[in-house]
Amino acid sequence: MVYNAIVRLGGHCTADEITAELHTTQPRFPRSTVYRSLEALTASGSVYAAHLGDGPTHYELATGDHHHAVCQLCGGVLHIEEELVDALETHLEGTHKFKPLHTEVLVVGVCETCSRTPGRKSVHRHTLEHVHHAGGGAGS
Repeated sequence: MVYNAIVRLGGHCTADEITAELHTTQPRFPRSTVYRSLEALTASGSVYAAHLGDGPTHYELATGDHHHAVCQLCGGVLHIEEELVDALETHLEGTHKFKPLHTEVLVVGVCETCSRTPGRKSVHRHTLEHVHHAGGGAGS
């Protein structure tokens, strides 16, 4: 039931949001069961527990490694391409003779929408649209 609630919520949801979702159909569903289920789902590798800066842990379906960029204003989440993380690990290993065993990337910043709309604040984390802008590299 907890897994299905995460599917319905679309990921990046907290234990409280999962509990609220379950309470829509089962008002007496115990919060403690949600936490125990999340522990079991995380341990089994079915669910990924994302620590997205400040605040509670967010849960999403495990579909491989997850690396995130988080907007500090609205809480929006952008998934970082695995190719970029692979390039970082290759650089560390080749240039610095440092063998990565486990990599977690979290970049905190301000999304495009919030940079255009100062003071914007969201109450629910959402997935940001993945847009590549021309000429957006370093030094441009």
